[in-house]
Amino acid sequence: MQAYVALLRGVNVGGKNRLPMKELAGLCEQAGLLRVRTYIQSGNVIFEATEAMARKASAALCAAIEARFGFRSPVIVRSADELAEVIGGNPFLQAGAAEGELHVAFLQDAPDAAQVASLDPNRSPGDEFRVIGREVYLRCPKGVGQTKLTNAWLDSRLKTISTGRNWRTVRTLLEIAQAL
Repeated sequence: MQAYVALLRGVNVGGKNRLPMKELAGLCEQAGLLRVRTYIQSGNVIFEATEAMARKASAALCAAIEARFGFRSPVIVRSADELAEVIGGNPFLQAGAAEGELHVAFLQDAPDAAQVASLDPNRSPGDEFRVIGREVYLRCPKGVGQTKLTNAWLDSRLKTISTGRNWRTVRTLLEIAQAL
């Protein structure tokens, strides 16, 4: 058994796609995930599973949410080890950026070089991004609410699905996963 994190996109945002975390935890347990915990209301689930179970978790949770609540919410899964690599590999943190400016967009699939090259580095002046593997590291000094580096833009250019988290949430998710 290993610890994993499931990151849901677009739940409990602006009164839309309401998903009580207690019910989400129940769906996870019904899907066979163990020691399930949720963190804040934005769709973060920490659980233990075998590697085979974790590979199926994204599709299983997506289908269960749609069946129970009537909307589709993409679910991106990372192991605790992968999350630790994300934290250790943040180029902006290594360069001394303030943690409050940092965010990560987690990608369902790794983009190819041509897709990464299609991203305009000047799209949102003052903001920066780096694509490394299946993550897009973001530095948004004016806040993520002011950036043009949105999930929709990343998805359209990189031909995948993304969901973002602020740096504090990413660190907290790893702490919870490591404590399971």
